[in-house]
Amino acid sequence: MIWLVTGGSGCGKSTWAEKLVQSLPGEKRIYIATMQVYDQESEKRVQRHRAQRANLGFRTVECEKNLSAAQIDAGSVVLLEDLVNLTANEMFDGGDPNRIIPDLLDVSTRCNHLIMVTNDLFSDGETYSSSVQEYLRCLAEVNRQAARLADHVIEVVYSIPVTLKGELPCL
Repeated sequence: MIWLVTGGSGCGKSTWAEKLVQSLPGEKRIYIATMQVYDQESEKRVQRHRAQRANLGFRTVECEKNLSAAQIDAGSVVLLEDLVNLTANEMFDGGDPNRIIPDLLDVSTRCNHLIMVTNDLFSDGETYSSSVQEYLRCLAEVNRQAARLADHVIEVVYSIPVTLKGELPCL
C-alpha cells in the first residue's frame, strides 16, 4: 500500500504519518531521512524529528538521493521524509530528478507499506528566481506522480487529516 501525506509547513503531517506507520501491520519500521544538514536550522529540524520518533521502533536510513540504493527490509513499513528534500537533493546536488518516481516504485516493491511525506509549497504567492521556479515545477510534477501512484492521499490541515484519495484510516 502506498500513502502520500501532504500539507503546509508545521501542520502536523510528520506526526500524523508516524501515527499511521504505528497503526499499520509490520514489525520492521524504516525511516528514510532525506534532509541534508547544512546549518543550525536544519540540525534543529533533524533533532526534532529524531526526538519525535524516539521509541517508535524505526531504523533510520540516511538517503539524501538515489532511493533505489536504500537498504529496505522485505515486508517493512517505510516512512519517507520527505519528497521536498529528495527533489532538491536530486536537482541541485548532482543527482537526477527523473529517477525519483522509478525509485519510489522500486522502494514500494520492497516493502509492505510506503508512506511518503511532502509539503505544499505552491500557495505563498511569492516570485522566485528561475532556479527556484524550476525546482517548484519539478516538485509539483513529483508530487503529482506520487499522488497518482498512491492508494491514499491525505492532506493534513491544522493537524486534521483530510482524505483526497482513498480512505482515511482509524488511528
